[in-house]
Amino acid sequence: MTPPRVCILYTDGTNCDVETTTAFKMAGGTPEHIHVNQLRDGSRKLSDYQIIVISGGFSYGDDIRAGQILATELVTMLVCQLREFVEGGGLILGICNGFQVLVRTGLLPFNTLGQPSVSLTVNDSGKFECRWVRLGVENTRCVFTCGMEHEGTTVPAPRGLRTLWGRIELPVAHKEGKFIADSDTIARIEREGLVALRYDDADGIATAYPANPNGSINGIAGICDSTGRILGLMPHPERFVVLTQHPNWRRPGYVAPYGLRFFLNAVKFFA
Repeated sequence: MTPPRVCILYTDGTNCDVETTTAFKMAGGTPEHIHVNQLRDGSRKLSDYQIIVISGGFSYGDDIRAGQILATELVTMLVCQLREFVEGGGLILGICNGFQVLVRTGLLPFNTLGQPSVSLTVNDSGKFECRWVRLGVENTRCVFTCGMEHEGTTVPAPRGLRTLWGRIELPVAHKEGKFIADSDTIARIEREGLVALRYDDADGIATAYPANPNGSINGIAGICDSTGRILGLMPHPERFVVLTQHPNWRRPGYVAPYGLRFFLNAVKFFA
């Protein structure tokens, strides 16, 4: 098997690219740091890669709003490359700021490039939230979370929402992570099973602070597209790829670093 080539896309303000590169190396991929200008000048092409990752951070200082400038670059100067990549069967992962970029391009949730239908806005707390959270993994077609729905016991789903399955923990670090959309769009996302991850508390889906760190509708922490090949999430899987990164790693029950699974699944997809 030839390891898949991974484009770790970065620009001014990106700051989680090194951790993401390490995670993909651990998972058996071949990551390469690619500045957005290298795509613009033609020295690199998205078609050279099987996986694209837009890492966390503050691209272009989050001027205007989080992720907006990089998203605009992608849907204008790089739109043909991006469309070809998606249609060719590649994987795309957007983490934190990368999630913000993906929703502003329109790639998530409905793959409508240049026509965003959802947004991520300022946390209800009005402050930067940086801590570990518990998450429920949905039983979906998402490539990156494949098999993780069996990590724990079934979690109840109130108000007729889809049932959560696996329970995992990952850190968050954001100020603009509240997932919002109009009621019809939320209903479509739920109906089509595009929610990959939700914030979770002892009773199931977390709709209230602090278990829901930002106030996202229906506790949404991550969504995928209809193919399952594009995922955006606010938590940081690249920050839990070795056991000792967890604050309670010495206690029983933490047998595997959940974050690493996202990257292993991506590499395995091309096996």
